[in-house]
Amino acid sequence: MTQGMRIGVVTFPGSLDDRDAARAVRIAGGEAVALWHGDADLHGVDAVILPGGFSYGDYLRCGAIARFAPVMEPLIDAANGGLPVLGICNGFQVLCESHLLPGALVRNDHLHFICRDQQIRIESTTTAWTSSYAAGQEIVIPLKNGEGGYVADSATLDQLEGDGRVVARYVGINPNGSRRDIAGISNARGNVVGLMPHPEHAVESLTGPTTDGLAFFTSVLAGMVNA
Repeated sequence: MTQGMRIGVVTFPGSLDDRDAARAVRIAGGEAVALWHGDADLHGVDAVILPGGFSYGDYLRCGAIARFAPVMEPLIDAANGGLPVLGICNGFQVLCESHLLPGALVRNDHLHFICRDQQIRIESTTTAWTSSYAAGQEIVIPLKNGEGGYVADSATLDQLEGDGRVVARYVGINPNGSRRDIAGISNARGNVVGLMPHPEHAVESLTGPTTDGLAFFTSVLAGMVNA
């Protein structure tokens, strides 16, 4: 039973997918808790999602201003203490700006915004957000970004590969120039995951291209029950 498991969804000025993320949590069987960017309180949630969008209008760099929002101070402390955190698209950018994840997200190599259904391969099932998948499982979920290219220096990329921290990879054409086709990564502990594609848009057959994204949300709920 996952009833009573509370997952916070942060809303920044410019967030677009906060309600979609909250809906995905509810469909997975959890309780979605709205967290406001200006409130330095996580309200006792069991996990947090940083949703997609354009926080603070993507001024300076994507996620650079959101990193200093009041809610981020307790979130960073909690993430470092093991709280499961998922950053989706703009949320992934915020996690990198917060140094909870290494590297950065830069302008797509073709310099165009992209919106498509994207095939990705789940490379790691040891994270809080991917345990319900099978290693090597290929899924299709939406991708929509203008600054989605994941970059890091060679040493960092080698370490991510060696430590099994590449969570997901693009299959087929690389849509944005991400180094080594990386679509998502985790921290060393596996509780913090950044993902560029949008699993919250693929949780029910009525609205999504698939239901392949649902397991991101059921994974964290199952992990809470088994903890």
